[in-house]
Amino acid sequence: MRYSEEQALDPTQGMQVYAQSDGLHFMLNFTVTLALVIGVLLFWLARRGKVLWLSVWSAGLVIFSFAYLVAAMFGLIF
Repeated sequence: MRYSEEQALDPTQGMQVYAQSDGLHFMLNFTVTLALVIGVLLFWLARRGKVLWLSVWSAGLVIFSFAYLVAAMFGLIF
């Protein structure tokens, strides 16, 4: 069976690109917000328990999560 030339050119025509959907961006922002909350909690626990490696890792998590959310807020994340 042969297909018309229009169908053979782009089989994804009319389909939504998931990378450009609002659902993906919402889930990414939700995940980073959750990571920020967890990072703050872990940093507090690490400082209270005097665990240096956990303090460093959780501080990094807080810094990068905050930076991502600020970049997303200003539209620097596509």
